[in-house]
Amino acid sequence: MNSVPNAAPSARNTARLELKGLSRSFGAYNALDGIDLAIEPGEFVALLGPSGCGKSTALNCIAGLLALSGGEIRLGNSRIDQLEPERRGFGMVFQSYALFPHMSVRKNVGFGLAMQGIKGSEADKRINDALALVRLESQAEKLPGQLSGGQQQRVAIARAIVIRPPVVLMDEPLSNLDAKLRLEMRAEIRGIHDQIGSTTIYVTHDQDEALSLADRIVVMSQGHIEQIGSPEDLYQRPVNVDVADFMGFRTRIPGRITAVSGGDAEIDIAGARISGAMRTPLNVGDAAILSVRPEDLVASEGEGIPATVASMEYRGRAFFGLARASDGSELYFRADHVLPRGAATRLHPVAGRALLFKDATR
Repeated sequence: MNSVPNAAPSARNTARLELKGLSRSFGAYNALDGIDLAIEPGEFVALLGPSGCGKSTALNCIAGLLALSGGEIRLGNSRIDQLEPERRGFGMVFQSYALFPHMSVRKNVGFGLAMQGIKGSEADKRINDALALVRLESQAEKLPGQLSGGQQQRVAIARAIVIRPPVVLMDEPLSNLDAKLRLEMRAEIRGIHDQIGSTTIYVTHDQDEALSLADRIVVMSQGHIEQIGSPEDLYQRPVNVDVADFMGFRTRIPGRITAVSGGDAEIDIAGARISGAMRTPLNVGDAAILSVRPEDLVASEGEGIPATVASMEYRGRAFFGLARASDGSELYFRADHVLPRGAATRLHPVAGRALLFKDATR
């Protein structure tokens, strides 16, 4: 990423943002059900989860675009959930960019300043600084329709930060970009966050985005918070099987615990004995679920879970496949060479990479 200017816009003095018992209902449906979360000044927090988990609803409640059904939002010592969106002073970057098509890049970026009554040389300086930060100085007089998707997203970011907000809210800002641009914009967004010092709340369903950008990740499901932690915490130590699944542990295969030793246990799956780290308390005889990432479940000639290959694809350095166990469970695995569809194989986790959870369904 190119270096950013010395005159980068700096955030207004910010404070801790607190969500206390946040709830939002749509009729009988509870989109948010008692969310508690404290975000420190200057922190980058990602709200992560599948569609319908409540993450965008939470962001819109923070922004003031949705009224609360219960709870409160505080910034420092002030309660702000009863303020109109414009009085909260937050910057927001939408998935759809939401740029004014008839206005130049410069006017789009300066729109929030005009609404605040900031004009003249002060407005010009702030706009120039924001455009320099997103590297769009040369595009200032163009219309949004004359820009690429990545450039339009940069305009949206510049418009959000030019008002020097205490909090920047981003709702899946990279979902409309191609894979290469998404990677480039990740670095841009994190670099801009570090430069301006605002608190950033970032909504995404992409675990890679959350892992690469956030100081802390909040995993949500069905209007609840499942787990909060650093990227490393969530990647290595998910608290339940649903969080594990969302953090890339795609294989979930049931079995029964045959031995327990310290923090590890052994599970019997179709006659194969597999060791894993316990993430929930387990005893011999308990029904449990083995979770493992595709890159950590490998095809082997020796011992392992018996399975039948359903499909394979090449990803540059290795082959990745889908196999099915005798009970129909799907196993996502890695192999050094292609295996024909229908071939019998055995799959075994890399040592220390499998997790075990209590199976609450049995």
